[in-house]
Amino acid sequence: MTKVAVVGYPNVGKSSLVNRLCGTREAIVHERPGITRDRKELDCEWNGRIFTLIDTGGVDFTDEDPLAGSIREQAQAGLADADVALLVVDARAGCRPGDDEIADLLRRGGRPVVVAANKCDTAIDMSLAAEFNRLGLGEPIPVSAAQGLGTGDLLDRLVELLPDEAPAEQADDTIRLAVIGRPNVGKSSLVNRFVGEERVIVSEHPGTTRDAIDLPLEVEGRRLVIVDTAGMRRQAKVGESVEYYTALRSQRAAERADVALVVCDATDGVTAQDLRIADLAMRSNCATLIVLNKWDVHAEMLELDYERARIAEKLRQRPRVLTASATSGRNVARLLSETIALGDRCSARIPTPELNRFVGEVVQARQPPAKQGHRLKLLYLAQIGTRPPRFALQVNSRARITRDYAYFIENQLRARYGLDGVPIVLDLIERRQRRSERAGKLR
Repeated sequence: MTKVAVVGYPNVGKSSLVNRLCGTREAIVHERPGITRDRKELDCEWNGRIFTLIDTGGVDFTDEDPLAGSIREQAQAGLADADVALLVVDARAGCRPGDDEIADLLRRGGRPVVVAANKCDTAIDMSLAAEFNRLGLGEPIPVSAAQGLGTGDLLDRLVELLPDEAPAEQADDTIRLAVIGRPNVGKSSLVNRFVGEERVIVSEHPGTTRDAIDLPLEVEGRRLVIVDTAGMRRQAKVGESVEYYTALRSQRAAERADVALVVCDATDGVTAQDLRIADLAMRSNCATLIVLNKWDVHAEMLELDYERARIAEKLRQRPRVLTASATSGRNVARLLSETIALGDRCSARIPTPELNRFVGEVVQARQPPAKQGHRLKLLYLAQIGTRPPRFALQVNSRARITRDYAYFIENQLRARYGLDGVPIVLDLIERRQRRSERAGKLR
């Protein structure tokens, strides 16, 4: 799919404009500069043409902060991957030295460039765009991300410059993997290991990642979309609006994913917040794997068998616990293989005859409960849905089943069919006896 890189000086409204052009609120917008850091790709459609907008962080060549340097590298990588560049400038602030530096970079890039003079919120402001003719990148287009003025003209210009290319179709068996966890546990480092490049910014300071970043990847002939997310702290510790919205996007990433990789720091073991995050994934009907990152450094400090037993006791989904190291690459390939296998199990169907043989073995292993002299009977089991697997169990009386026995059936399903970490929906359907059957018994 053709791509347009959206670049510019900090706080000129790039993310606001991206949201306006895409008709979404995916990109985080805040009045404070420097909110966008990693590059984020969003699909945009105009007059039947679909393309990708790459939202990048603000580029300031004079900022000596190491994080600002990483943001510049991400923006330059976005430009290298794009077919067209969209330079966003602040019409009200006028042409600044930072705009000249970015324009010089774009002139040497060899790709078409469109200049969008943002913050032209009224007809009077439109004339402010003329100042940016001095950048030598063609006639600037006055737009307003806040009001939507001029965005149609901007999209017309972008579509004219895009090369002719049919949009790529995404395979139906694509698996979405959300990498979630607490701040500073190594999620972004692990994602970079997955894709084999410094795709997202890594810093020792917590809270570096803010947006949920989608990264396509092909592993063993299978398509994956890896979603790097911001760290999720306890709700009581979320103090500012930016952190609130980043945490909200992390939750939505889990809701859209097929598999969630809950990354924990092996230094701390599996904390109460890690368990809460894993439970959030389960409630989003997302299959779950738990990975203890930094295992090469802290392997001797943690009792792995104890952690696995604790997770099996605390989490109903009973996810597998794997160890890995984003720094050394240990077990990273295995994590992707396990993700594919888990995603396939979520979409697999179990034949009904096999399930009914399983029901007979469950009854032999543990007799169903009885109430007031009447015993529960398990009559029929069939799978009625996938992603997550959904089963319908016919019983003679729903009132006679206990929560403990329902969990027992669920756990036996996991053990038999390798569904550890997979959310299971078990519908209990009561089958009433026919009147003729009851009449026959009375005779």
